[in-house]
Amino acid sequence: MIVSHRHRFIFAAVPKTGTHAVRQALREHLDGEDIEQVGLFVDKRFPWKDLAAIRHGHLSLRQVRPYLGEAAFSGYFKFAFVRNPFDRFVSYCAFMLRGGEVFQQRPREVMRHFLFEEPPEHHILFQPQASLLVDEDGETLLTDQVGHVEDMQGSYDAICARIGIPSRALDRVNGSKHGDYRQYYDDALIDGVAARYAQDLDLFGYTFEGSR
Repeated sequence: MIVSHRHRFIFAAVPKTGTHAVRQALREHLDGEDIEQVGLFVDKRFPWKDLAAIRHGHLSLRQVRPYLGEAAFSGYFKFAFVRNPFDRFVSYCAFMLRGGEVFQQRPREVMRHFLFEEPPEHHILFQPQASLLVDEDGETLLTDQVGHVEDMQGSYDAICARIGIPSRALDRVNGSKHGDYRQYYDDALIDGVAARYAQDLDLFGYTFEGSR
């Protein structure tokens, strides 16, 4: 997550949505008053002890809200990027088994393991995207704008225009190795991902085939 007091924005970094590429681009516009929490590639912590202890940068908007105060939280432009949950789940599985050939050789076995046999319920990368972006009611989005990984550059350009900073071409950072997500699925896996990430599909307008 990045909180820029200079430009009055909050970037909620949803895992597996190109967040490190966005962070790199946004850092070019930050100054000493701005704060960031991240634990991969760069080690930075928020100034609040409770949040700093979490040790990763994928904090929810609900978590940071009381530390910023209602006036700043309401007045700052809040945004995030989201991704088709079917694609994101494949990326998650490939990422978790990076450095070997297991996912490439037995992708459906790996997907079934994470989805049905031993789902890592508390792993931040596995949790629904909406869980970082909704209010306490669990339904209302706190974001002012949501970019889509499927149009990463176009979304980033539009967000920069809203913030009032120059855009630039995003780099590819920390990508996982896999093909088109559709090739990995069977009916059971489609149903399983659809059930687990139903809120993401509904809130962000995705289907197995793409966007609605």
